Amino acid sequence: MSPLEDALETLRRGGLIGLPTETVYGLAGDAARADTVASIYELKNRPTFNPLIAHVSSLEMAEELGRFSDLARKLAETFWPGPLTLVLPVAKTNPVCDLARAGLDTQAIRWPAHEIAQKLISAFGKPVVAPSANKSGKVSPTTRKHVEQEFGTALTDILDGGASVLGLESTVISVLGNEATLLRIGSLPKADIEAVTGPLKSALLDEDAPKSPGMLSRHYSPDAKLRLNASVRSKPDEAYLGFGPSSVDATMNLSEAANLTEAAANLYAMLRTLDESYSAIAVAPIPDTGLGEAINDRLRRAALQD
Repeated sequence: MSPLEDALETLRRGGLIGLPTETVYGLAGDAARADTVASIYELKNRPTFNPLIAHVSSLEMAEELGRFSDLARKLAETFWPGPLTLVLPVAKTNPVCDLARAGLDTQAIRWPAHEIAQKLISAFGKPVVAPSANKSGKVSPTTRKHVEQEFGTALTDILDGGASVLGLESTVISVLGNEATLLRIGSLPKADIEAVTGPLKSALLDEDAPKSPGMLSRHYSPDAKLRLNASVRSKPDEAYLGFGPSSVDATMNLSEAANLTEAAANLYAMLRTLDESYSAIAVAPIPDTGLGEAINDRLRRAALQD
């Protein structure tokens, strides 16, 4: 059988696979099976109150999961398939298990743009949950090798879709009626969404009961201690993650051309590489505009220490 057929057979048995998407690689399983979802939480060491995104391969499949207002439909038609997750009221036809929704009356839904993800979900015929394929709170994976390093022999079916072209998680928007609220900054810039919705409300960092994935404050974190907005390294054994042509002393550079899209795609892979060799990482200032908002959001969360 082909790798895709092997992965489908694993999903049908209730097992887990590594799934490439354009944002990051996901740890995917049948969204309808509570036992499968429980195994995702167990493998990731993920708090069970943190809900999961259901990934679909069509708008028709999405409509079985959530109730679309006019605004939600307009967002879906504008940005899907792509790096936008919509949190909508649960539809009566929703097959996703309560555990995956963390007991909420809303459902997070995304139609990924990656060809392999689309083929797999379409062939599976129903939604899969696919949180980032890493231990909870650690740096998200953007290559097949990253997933292998994270889980070893605990995950045998990992589809190879090359490096994730975006490298940051999806932007998450709650749409209740015709009111849109930003729940997580991500690969789709807020300004692009606001061109459709008008000014967004914000509900970031709700620690007590996250309404969407990625809302916990300490998230996406390497073991190395991070120092942000650094112009130079402060000691010889500290790595320096640069940005732009002025970062001449950089151990690695997110984008020598100061391109935020390139920086977003490189962020997690470079953090992982530096984390393997250094106990401290200084990071150059990143402009807080466009995708820079999402990059800085991830860096601030990663810098929080236990």
